[in-house]
Amino acid sequence: MRDMTNIASVLKAEIARVARKEVRSELESLKKANTQHRGAIAQLKRQVAGLEKELRLAQRSVATKTRQARAEADDTPRRFSAARLAAHRIKLGLSAAAYGKLVGMSGATLYLWEKGKSRPNPEQVKQLAAVRALGRREIQDRLAS
Repeated sequence: MRDMTNIASVLKAEIARVARKEVRSELESLKKANTQHRGAIAQLKRQVAGLEKELRLAQRSVATKTRQARAEADDTPRRFSAARLAAHRIKLGLSAAAYGKLVGMSGATLYLWEKGKSRPNPEQVKQLAAVRALGRREIQDRLAS
């Protein structure tokens, strides 16, 4: 009986050793695959982030072009407000001369409009509306060129 117990414990120990060896070899291949998958996931995340950024820029561009097209094609009479003109110019952080350059007028003319001492004609009001439809980047680009 004692020999049977000895054989059983030796057999059990050998089975456990072989099982550990097999598990270890399987774990190594799984670790390698895991590392490769993590790298692929990280690359895909970077790719998705880049594509999302491109999409946001494209959406902004389309929205800006749509606003500009509406402002240019809109034949409804526009109302002029000296206070809104001054507020928009200040919001953009532009001088009267710089804002006037965008509209195609002098800074002094813009100053007179803002103070209510003169009023723009309907064509000039359309130009003001077109400038209001621009975003900050487009305004900076136009002033730089």
